[in-house]
Amino acid sequence: MSDDFIREGELTDIRSYPAWAQDLVESCAETRERVASHELFHRMRDNELDANQISTFLVGVWPVIEQFPQYMAQNLLKLQYGRARGHDLARRYLIRNIRVEQNHADHWVEWATASGVSRDELLYGEVPTETHALSHWCWHTCERDTLAAAMAATNYSIEGVTGDWSALVCSSDVYEQNFPLDVRAKAMKWLKLHAKYDDTHPWEALEIICSVMGTDPTQRGVSLIRSRVLKSYEYMRLTLDYSLNAEQAATIPGQLLSLVYPEERKRAA
Repeated sequence: MSDDFIREGELTDIRSYPAWAQDLVESCAETRERVASHELFHRMRDNELDANQISTFLVGVWPVIEQFPQYMAQNLLKLQYGRARGHDLARRYLIRNIRVEQNHADHWVEWATASGVSRDELLYGEVPTETHALSHWCWHTCERDTLAAAMAATNYSIEGVTGDWSALVCSSDVYEQNFPLDVRAKAMKWLKLHAKYDDTHPWEALEIICSVMGTDPTQRGVSLIRSRVLKSYEYMRLTLDYSLNAEQAATIPGQLLSLVYPEERKRAA
């Protein structure tokens, strides 16, 4: 009996996937929910974040937004057309989404600009280590891990939970209404695209992962996938915690520090 996986049910129905994948998704659900329902997103939805918190978030997540096509390009290098069905699915998926992600970077810049964060701050600003860790993790897993593990860490987990929290922020128009009318549509473009458009991307990634792994993978293989999914959620939560706890910016002659720790504040005084 072949252990190849070919989906027969609906793409977005978890019952369409092998038992091991259903168990994996369930075992990671609590950690995913802690990211999706993070206090930062509730405050963002209600327009209760201060300028430094939103700036820290937008600047801190930018490396992941900017580099996401590169993560996928590294996975594309692992593929050979015609080698296996999973490879062919992944090839089409990655090539298509690399193009899409360029527009997403443009939309993030628009969001940041409307939020008072300049393009130069995004491109050349100092990214705190605590928020930079997520992009380093994504780069590491896509460079070092198997195709299935790397796509689980990025296209499945990060894109999936991003759709969740984007939908939360967009569940009310309070945040949207805080932007001036002339920039409102551009400011909200990234959020609205991810709240609706990206909801099938992680399912497509899960189908690819299952096609590569088959219906009866080794326990070691499944454990690797699970660890990568959880690690991505944990790094995302680290970013969110740091952004939520960001102190109000302190102005120093000739310089604006987004985050100033007590010892730095003393030296600057």
